[in-house]
Amino acid sequence: MLQNTLVDVYGECGQVDHAARMFELIEDKDAISWTSMISSCINNGYAVEARSHSGLVEEGKIFLEIMKCKYQLEPWQEHYVCLVDLLGRVNRLEEAYQFVKNMAVEPAAEVWCALLGACRVHSNEELGEKVAKKLLELNPKNPGNHVLVSNLFAAESRWNDVRVVRMRMKADGLKKTPGCSWMEVGNKIHTFIARDKAHPESHKIYQKLAQIIEKLENEGGYVAQTKLVLHNVREEEKVEMLHGHSERLAIAYGLLSTSDDTPIRITKNLRICEDCHAFCKLVSRLYQRELVVRDASRFHCFQDGFCSCADLW
Repeated sequence: MLQNTLVDVYGECGQVDHAARMFELIEDKDAISWTSMISSCINNGYAVEARSHSGLVEEGKIFLEIMKCKYQLEPWQEHYVCLVDLLGRVNRLEEAYQFVKNMAVEPAAEVWCALLGACRVHSNEELGEKVAKKLLELNPKNPGNHVLVSNLFAAESRWNDVRVVRMRMKADGLKKTPGCSWMEVGNKIHTFIARDKAHPESHKIYQKLAQIIEKLENEGGYVAQTKLVLHNVREEEKVEMLHGHSERLAIAYGLLSTSDDTPIRITKNLRICEDCHAFCKLVSRLYQRELVVRDASRFHCFQDGFCSCADLW
């Protein structure tokens, strides 16, 4: 059905309000209609509307059982990810770990990633190390998993472990994918790579970015989280590396080239880092602009200093 497709497309573009309006127009809503609307809500962080996340653990568990017992439907890995995420958000990490270990099917990397992310948020070092080991065993050739594990160790200032992970990556010939962001302005796609100056308006972009950083520091109390930089370099260089992240270049260009009443929409190939997440929240508040960033795992809709993910992603 065309309307179901449109609900899905609007959700994939971060336009949940449009998806909801299209959903309401569907007279005979079927399983595909509801799945499309639920997916749109979840992917864009509207957890309560999707009856998922935000601590609604028991409801999530009930829905999973209904799928299996009443409708004889085998849950997808995505459903298991949702439940692990639910448990992780309310810091029921041991329960989440036992759930994953006892799944009827082999947990996919995405399930372990969701649990690892929860360990990072709640600073559960012991469980995080177990999950990190399992994730690397499951997919040893995926550089993204190595980076995720490395970030976990870095957040705990475990620099020896960071070095071990990076040495293993080097030995296996694995390279971290450079951060890249895209945005559409004037019917043209503009590409930004971390710390790159290939854009024809690069000089203006970096000037604007410097102004943004100054405003965020002076009016928003922004301080760069240099612990997230996994390189043994001087503090000043770490700050420079953070400021050169691709989504920040895209934001600067968006503020330069779009009108004040339009959202800035960005797509990024990697998961947004904690520092850029904080950066985006401050930009949305101090510049009164809606930012929609689609990273490798989900949409982040920033408005008035808040993100739709509630800082858990």
